[in-house]
Amino acid sequence: MRPSRIERLSVLIKEVVSEIIFKMKDPRIKFVTVTDVTMSKDMRYAKIYISILGDEEEKKMAFLAIKNATGFIRTELAHKLEIRRTPEISFVLDDSIERGVRLANYIEKIVNEG
Repeated sequence: MRPSRIERLSVLIKEVVSEIIFKMKDPRIKFVTVTDVTMSKDMRYAKIYISILGDEEEKKMAFLAIKNATGFIRTELAHKLEIRRTPEISFVLDDSIERGVRLANYIEKIVNEG
């Protein structure tokens, strides 16, 4: 079965936004990964899930920097995508990678004790 247009656009947005964030020169933005993008059915809105590694203060500063750069990121996205209407974007903090690392550490600790 062919992926739908929404799925293809989600993957493309994920790749392009990752590239844009990587090239940003803001020193607060380090170790940021775009983990997923979900689109509304009418493709007008995109939620971009990001994971940030670091302590709580670094995460807060990096997330604030990305939220403040939303307009810039959307403009750059519009230049790279060749679609009629660039979706409104919003960022959501995703802590799934951090939870996975924590879980792996717990499992390793249990295995080493046993």
